[in-house]
Amino acid sequence: MDSETRIYHALQRHLEGLPAGFSAKDSEIGVRLLKHLFTPEEAMIAAQLSAKPEPVKNIFKDIKDSGMSMEKLQQILDQMAHKGTVIVIQEGYKEKHYSHAGLDVNGIYYFQVERLTEDLINDYRQYLDEAYAAKATADQEKIIFPLRTVPKINTEKFPVNDYDNVSKLIENASGPIAVANCVCRQSKDLLGEICDVTHLRETCLMIGPDRAKQYVDMGIGRYITQEEALDILKKSQEAGLVIQPTNSQQPDVIHCCCGDCCLFLKSLKQLPRPADLYVTNYTIEINPELCLCCGACVRACPMGAMALVNRVPAVNRDRCIGCGKCISACGADVFQLKKKEKEWVPPKQVGK
Repeated sequence: MDSETRIYHALQRHLEGLPAGFSAKDSEIGVRLLKHLFTPEEAMIAAQLSAKPEPVKNIFKDIKDSGMSMEKLQQILDQMAHKGTVIVIQEGYKEKHYSHAGLDVNGIYYFQVERLTEDLINDYRQYLDEAYAAKATADQEKIIFPLRTVPKINTEKFPVNDYDNVSKLIENASGPIAVANCVCRQSKDLLGEICDVTHLRETCLMIGPDRAKQYVDMGIGRYITQEEALDILKKSQEAGLVIQPTNSQQPDVIHCCCGDCCLFLKSLKQLPRPADLYVTNYTIEINPELCLCCGACVRACPMGAMALVNRVPAVNRDRCIGCGKCISACGADVFQLKKKEKEWVPPKQVGK
């Protein structure tokens, strides 16, 4: 193994130990994927970063034997931040703090929107196909997924907590809001594939002084008002998209996803019991007497949870993630959301 490959293998092993993990440890696809994203010098630095934000002087202690100056380290970290391979946090600190961005949802791949290549898209898809679902199955007892579902519901008829009300998530946003194109739909566009669900592209909302600012500073997002954000959510819900904020009461990202393109939903769909792994407080109740047997609910469900059995709608609760897309698709009021007996209360802030 040459010295360059050893650097990337070291980064693979380091990523595996972080909370987000790295399912392609010591694999060929893992090295290939990391080479898209890091130069050898950047990979060496990234292998010293943790999920906890740290100032440059702390990171420098771990790489001082490399002969690199602290000024050079600062320059490279800022370059990596612009590339989306590290997270920059300055809110609440006197100086910039850096942490590893991770490779899964809301991580490095999502920062590559507007600069994707076909090779990167195909390698990331292979990474998910070969490793992500297998890891999720093996670790399902300890995994808390980074996204959760907040369904489209009429809050006058069905009151919910603020953290399950998408409008409240925007109204209570802690800081500025930015919007970016959906990296998953952009990936399909670049490969000449078609999204059969929606023409909407600018649907990823970034919230707060760090996440929104990094997207804008990288040139891959733009600031918007609360009113514009609420309009994007309204159009996304009307299009039947699944609303997925990061798994906290104060999310820093809200994704508007379709089962046709979303890499996260498509990976979970491969599993036999996605409902066991997914964070949602709702399930579906059915009134079969109102069903017109049109099959719209079956076509709309991103998890393949709906079926018509003897012309009667049935839900596979092992697969239902409570997104409410069947409600949006149905014109006959066959479905209603029901709150689960055991409620999941997300942490107050991302990663807390």
